[in-house]
Amino acid sequence: IVAVEELSKQGCSVTVSDLYAMQFEPRATRNDIVGCLHNSEVFNYGVETREAYKRGELSSDLIEEQKKVQEADLLIFQFPLYWFSMPAIMKGWMDRVLIEGFAFQFPDCYTSSLLKNKLALFSFTTGGSQETYTKGGISGDIRYLLWPMQHGIMHFCGVKVLAPHICFAPEYVSEEERKKMLLAWAQRLKTLWKEEPIDCSPEWYFK
Repeated sequence: IVAVEELSKQGCSVTVSDLYAMQFEPRATRNDIVGCLHNSEVFNYGVETREAYKRGELSSDLIEEQKKVQEADLLIFQFPLYWFSMPAIMKGWMDRVLIEGFAFQFPDCYTSSLLKNKLALFSFTTGGSQETYTKGGISGDIRYLLWPMQHGIMHFCGVKVLAPHICFAPEYVSEEERKKMLLAWAQRLKTLWKEEPIDCSPEWYFK
């Protein structure tokens, strides 16, 4: 809500995909292809969705989400960290929406991939404290967890990635501290468009 309000104030057109409210289907199945299969003998999801995208024969929910991505300059992913990753419903969105031909194509991946003119930002909450997500902490550096999400998905598709916005353990802090977290997020959004993307290299994550 904070991001919607602040970006709208700036004159941005904001579109929200509330995956739970939408009852978004996270499973990648044959139902994602409308009409005949490219190869009816052996079902290969990656091949079939790539070919269906070319023919304009993907399911309507995928076409709708891909249109939102196409129209966006900035993609903000807001979620609670689940088991060191994004929730399954969001991972399902990545699996089904960011298909070959739309989001990436071989061999032109990473910086030269199909979504190279877009920005992304991962904004999420954790259950553990900031101290636990350090190199010396029990959970390790939080950047380790961001490698598959920011690098393996976003950067692979050519998207430039802004530094993540992390609210550590909001459940275990005071109401006043939670308000400060929201205020800090709103303040960052005011100057977000002036930020430079992170260095999308292994060194940023593991140095």
